[in-house]
Amino acid sequence: MTIKEVEEQTGLTRSNIRFYEKEKLIEPSRNDKNGYRDYSEKDIENIKKIAYLRTLEISIEDIRNIISDKVSLAEIVKKQTATITTQIESLNQAKTMCERMLESGNISFDELQVEKYVADLETYWSDHKPVFKLDSVSFLYIWGSLITWTVITLLCLIIGILSYAKLPSKIPVQWDNGFVTSAADKKFIFVYPFACICIRILLRPVIYVRFLMNYIYGELITEYLSNYLCFVALSVEVFSIMFIYGLIKSVVAVLLVDTVVLIGILIIGITKINLGHSTAFK
Repeated sequence: MTIKEVEEQTGLTRSNIRFYEKEKLIEPSRNDKNGYRDYSEKDIENIKKIAYLRTLEISIEDIRNIISDKVSLAEIVKKQTATITTQIESLNQAKTMCERMLESGNISFDELQVEKYVADLETYWSDHKPVFKLDSVSFLYIWGSLITWTVITLLCLIIGILSYAKLPSKIPVQWDNGFVTSAADKKFIFVYPFACICIRILLRPVIYVRFLMNYIYGELITEYLSNYLCFVALSVEVFSIMFIYGLIKSVVAVLLVDTVVLIGILIIGITKINLGHSTAFK
């Protein structure tokens, strides 16, 4: 059957179905006559099973391991049950604390006495280490924010406007070993802020779909990478201007520094988040 029929029978979108196929979770056959995908009844059932397991927040990697018999469904469900149980216990505890605060009458920040609700502060802080670890990487969320993208885009635009009048009629757009290999009209300087807009509107949704369904921090990684690409555009714009005035020669060095620093921050941040979550589930 065609993918349109699969959509009708499963209630899932074409992009979801294609994604499962791309991840090798399903492998429909090909019609010998026209080369189109020909989905079987078994494919339909597998798609529904995969989608159902995803609603339980079971990862794509775990589902792949189940399908390939590297691990049993029962093992994964048991692991997921333990994870959810821990999350529920933590939420119930927080709910109880909130209820106790409300039962005490009118409360305000100025009058809040933590010791009234927590008998042993040291133990309480220790039990909630994951929260503090997440707080320590709040900068990561700031980097991935819409505000950060807006600032980067505005900087690209402002730099272009301020430098435009003093730029030569042709500006370099490609370099090789410190030599210009390609030049364009100086209006090209405004391509950089335009690129930031395109990254946000056109590329970001593609990255989002790719990472969200594979990684628990898919949304964070999407925002981070989108802003990173915009930051690269800003760096190249600045490099172009500095290159014209002979202040710097190699764009590779600029991009290398960008990559090392920004990807390094991402790795450190997600490592800390993972440590926080692993502590919470112990």
